[in-house]
Amino acid sequence: MIDSIDRALLQQLQRDATQPYAALGRAVGLSAGSAHERVRKLRERGVIRKTTIDVDPAAVGRGVLAFVMLEADAWMGGSPTRHALAGIPEIQEAHTIAGAASVLVKIRTATTEELQTVLRRVFDIDGVTGTQTIVVLESFFERPLHVSDEPRA
Repeated sequence: MIDSIDRALLQQLQRDATQPYAALGRAVGLSAGSAHERVRKLRERGVIRKTTIDVDPAAVGRGVLAFVMLEADAWMGGSPTRHALAGIPEIQEAHTIAGAASVLVKIRTATTEELQTVLRRVFDIDGVTGTQTIVVLESFFERPLHVSDEPRA
């Protein structure tokens, strides 16, 4: 479990992951060394999974966003499906879901023609019997996970 200082560190890192440990420590009432050690432990425990930058998809030629539900004739939650989907670079996320579909994927492409090509590749995956595709016209916002002071029940 994480405590209030860990939460404060996470909030600071989500605002700016490039800040020096001295500034990070000052913001949460720790020395630079203590802040560094806490962040290291959060990484070791898998609380911090990665440090990255946020890139505008349209600016790099990936302005088409689609969510696709995969229908299947068998369970799709195993390694073969995971590896097949991971092998399609345009798929940003893949989730096993409950409901009429088995898997939900998030796809980003440059054009709808490229999206169609990706959908053909998805159809080639063993077990996939159909798809339901939702093309996003406009995104109001996307937000990272908010680390609040206390977990919500």
